[in-house]
Amino acid sequence: MSAATKTAQQLRTIAAFWPGDPFRPNLQLKNLLDALADHPNLSAQAVKAARALQTNEFQKKYPLSDSTLKPASMPHYYTRLVEGFEKSARGIGRPWWKIFFGVW
Repeated sequence: MSAATKTAQQLRTIAAFWPGDPFRPNLQLKNLLDALADHPNLSAQAVKAARALQTNEFQKKYPLSDSTLKPASMPHYYTRLVEGFEKSARGIGRPWWKIFFGVW
């Protein structure tokens, strides 16, 4: 097995385990990674970068402080944002009256 075939196989493995995006079913990162595996200039650095993204190495290396995640002006902003994305992915929307009155 050549080095190019080995790196292509590693990238295909990363692509196979990449989670799907429920908000953009026609644009999936796993499809891009799978197509990149066939590129003739695929390098080991590209595979290493994809693996770093998959394992959240940068989030571990550069953790966000509590003051960044909970700004003084709106401490629950990111919590509500994540909750909204999760509910939206399940098809649960906010009632019209909560939107109208600005209630979370």
